[in-house]
Amino acid sequence: MGRLASQSARGAFARRSFMRAAACAGLYAAAAPTLNLLGGSANASTWRGFVGCIKPRAHDSSLVEMIKLLPAGIGVASVYLNLAEGTREELQNSYATYEKNVAYLAAQRCDTISIEGAPPFMILGPDGEAKLVDGWRQKYQTDMFTSSQNQVNVLRAIKVKKILGITAFGADLNKSYAKYFEDCGIGVVAMEGMEVPFRSIPDVPAEVIYSFIKKKFLEHTEADAIYILGSGLDALGIVAVLEQDLGVPVVQPIAARIWEIQRRLHVRQPIRGYGSLLELLPA
Repeated sequence: MGRLASQSARGAFARRSFMRAAACAGLYAAAAPTLNLLGGSANASTWRGFVGCIKPRAHDSSLVEMIKLLPAGIGVASVYLNLAEGTREELQNSYATYEKNVAYLAAQRCDTISIEGAPPFMILGPDGEAKLVDGWRQKYQTDMFTSSQNQVNVLRAIKVKKILGITAFGADLNKSYAKYFEDCGIGVVAMEGMEVPFRSIPDVPAEVIYSFIKKKFLEHTEADAIYILGSGLDALGIVAVLEQDLGVPVVQPIAARIWEIQRRLHVRQPIRGYGSLLELLPA
């Protein structure tokens, strides 16, 4: 925690700004009509698999952080929805745009598609989500999964019964998120929201996220694990610290996604420094 706390605000801002710029550059490369960098038969960048990512928006570092940690030989193409408000209405109106991006990535012959942005699918409930995604899977003949399905898979793999959920959202949406997990058979002791404006989620310092999670966990010590909703929260780098300090697993979306991608591509390469999930790679 000393290293984390000693990092200057200017340095943290510069890092996030660089990561966002790199993410945008990756967007332009992935969106090129012929996908020259990633398309075609297996090569140096895709010999272990080719993953399509549908991301809610470009203004965070999550894509670059994922690509940095993925094992060599896994290629990535990414497209964006550019969600702006994060309201229930906007989420409920996003499915047609999601499908257009699913169709595009399937046409690029991705081995699997990571449909990111858990909230739009959580508000459907697990049955509604499964019906929608199974329909796309059959229609486009491509393997795919949502962030929420991925996170449930992780929680089941590590045999968690009760979670403390941490989100950037308010009480209304948090109730829907809690119900989603409960409908999947996973208990929720609380779903605590930081209530950050949607556009400002990537700007919340990691130190602030750590302090909020620690405070809420000490109020709900009956939780078996901590679940963080939202790749935009700058939390990947504090997963190992939280697990060390609080003594429970922490499920963070980027780490969970890397676990799922490896599992679906039949790759098994442990990654150290980002928590127990990526170090142990439970089946």
